[in-house]
Amino acid sequence: MKVVTCIAPVNIAVIKYWGKRNEELILPINDSISTTLDTEQMCAKTTIMANPNFKENKFWLNGKEENCDNIRMQSCLKEIRKKANKNLKWFDWKIHICSENNFPTAAGLASSAAGYACLVFTLAKLYEIDGEISDVARRGSGSACRSIYGGWVRWHMGENEFGFDSIAKEIVPKSHWPEIRVIILVVNDSRKKYSSTSGMKTSVKTSSLLQYRAESIVPKRINEMIDAIKSKNFEKFAEITMKDSNQFHATCLDTYPPCVYMNDVSHSICSLVHSYNEIKKSIEVGYTFDAGPNACLYTLEKNVSEVISLINYVYPSSTPKEEYFRGIPFEDLSQNISEDLQGKVMNQRMEMDQLKYIIQTKVGSGPKMLEDESEHLLNEMGNPKVLIKTII
Repeated sequence: MKVVTCIAPVNIAVIKYWGKRNEELILPINDSISTTLDTEQMCAKTTIMANPNFKENKFWLNGKEENCDNIRMQSCLKEIRKKANKNLKWFDWKIHICSENNFPTAAGLASSAAGYACLVFTLAKLYEIDGEISDVARRGSGSACRSIYGGWVRWHMGENEFGFDSIAKEIVPKSHWPEIRVIILVVNDSRKKYSSTSGMKTSVKTSSLLQYRAESIVPKRINEMIDAIKSKNFEKFAEITMKDSNQFHATCLDTYPPCVYMNDVSHSICSLVHSYNEIKKSIEVGYTFDAGPNACLYTLEKNVSEVISLINYVYPSSTPKEEYFRGIPFEDLSQNISEDLQGKVMNQRMEMDQLKYIIQTKVGSGPKMLEDESEHLLNEMGNPKVLIKTII
């Protein structure tokens, strides 16, 4: 048998991808830019085993067996095999795939991007493929192509009708701007009501704002964002990020019927960020929301203690600290915000337990293969080491 295990990162878009010009090939109507997050805090992990004794392909996600005949997974398998080394002994063997996320699935935290990037990267390692694979990851989930690279990544929409030029490329590596920190406020980690796939399809059909955004706003915004990242201009970076997030959700509301991903707590986070920046007389924090209610805040490392103290004041929690604060440890959780700052945000305080938990992370690298055999998710028989039994 042949077995490979890899991990792949989450990416959070700062210039959003929303809408396809080709549903089958998953070709977007505009370019997008994302930040790759550190796999130490959030990642997908996939083990793939090829064995001549397997009778069929099998797939497990988070301990539960799933249908591996779904169109997107089969598209990835088909495309990766086109690039594979046909002379490999295990090329024609059946495979077992086991994947896990260490963060909520389908809650608007880019789980499908990390999952499909990890699947494609692991398949590429299994079949000894070198070269471009972001085009294959795109066939699983559009934004997955951006998780093939680290740092800041641009997904080029491309012009070719077959999608040959619709690929992701790294803008700068994670080492370019190490001071950036990302604070994720998990408002709701349950499965979202409207899937991104169905939401996009409806937006393309019904939203006039979406077309205007793609043609008139995004091209200029892409260039401005690249300049802000390369020059490490945080104020401009955060401003563009917030404006693009707002416009994306405005597009969702312009969709008919509307796709509503943010909730009251989400909107209160936006208000708090703007209040804080106004008090500081500069943009010290930026927010973005994907297709879900959870907030992704960008700030610089020097601001983290005050920002998290502000969040603790406005969103009090009864959850034990060891469960509530996740990812990179927050160095000073006992710090109190100044009386002046308290007074200015007092009317924005929320009831207890509006946030489920908080993750601190940073910009990270792309996928990688794990050499330690103990990391495999499948046992020697090709079955998951952790399995959720389905009760009928």
